[in-house]
Amino acid sequence: MTQSKAGKVVWHDLFTSDRKRSMDFYQHIADWTYQVERATDFAWGGGEKDFVLALLADEAGAGFAETPPDNENGWIAYVEVPDVDAAVERVDALGGKTVRKPFEVPGVGRNALVRDPLGVPFGLSLSRHNFPVPHRQFGREVYVSNSGLFPEEFYVELFEWQVASKRDPGCVSFAGPSGDVVAVRYVSNVPTSSNAAWVPSIKVASVSNARSLAEANGARLAPLEADRTAQTHGFILCDPDGSLFALEVGLANSF
Repeated sequence: MTQSKAGKVVWHDLFTSDRKRSMDFYQHIADWTYQVERATDFAWGGGEKDFVLALLADEAGAGFAETPPDNENGWIAYVEVPDVDAAVERVDALGGKTVRKPFEVPGVGRNALVRDPLGVPFGLSLSRHNFPVPHRQFGREVYVSNSGLFPEEFYVELFEWQVASKRDPGCVSFAGPSGDVVAVRYVSNVPTSSNAAWVPSIKVASVSNARSLAEANGARLAPLEADRTAQTHGFILCDPDGSLFALEVGLANSF
């Protein structure tokens, strides 16, 4: 891990019940291409299986996997930490829950899957590669919460995040140790089985054009209570598999 990655979202996995459909959808929306790698000990389910990497030019920022047993369809964000095992212990001490204990991904690093005190899943990662943070593919991570609650102390203690700006009580952005904004929290109803969710922001040239294209390919606007949320950050939609994602205008180095 490099210090510049600490506290940043360095990867996303998409758990999907129809990987081919999801790949086609995001290729249309985000102009991603794909590289299939054969894993001899697949991280999600074991055994020898294919793992799909999503690329934008030479940047790799996401992977596509068939939804593992006991998991839901959806995007999982991985945040960089200096020690995954120590971070998992802190998750439990801070009121979160371990979903999958630390495990090695050959050639990638060490990961774990956890939930915050509101039950929202996310990953912990210690990178053992030289790939940069995927700024060209993804923008700020978005936390939406039905209750208006956000476990701020949990994330501050775990990742050393700090409040970067507070436009109003319903919209707060957070910066990592480097000072870069990494996440934004909104108060809004979310169409998930839990009361809150982390939603990835996918960078596009035009939010309105990308929304139209997404809807033409089977997406729908997420039924958020506050339309202002979508207007402020960029549209939040459900993909054809029901996974939430946001659209954000931006190119590389846009932070």
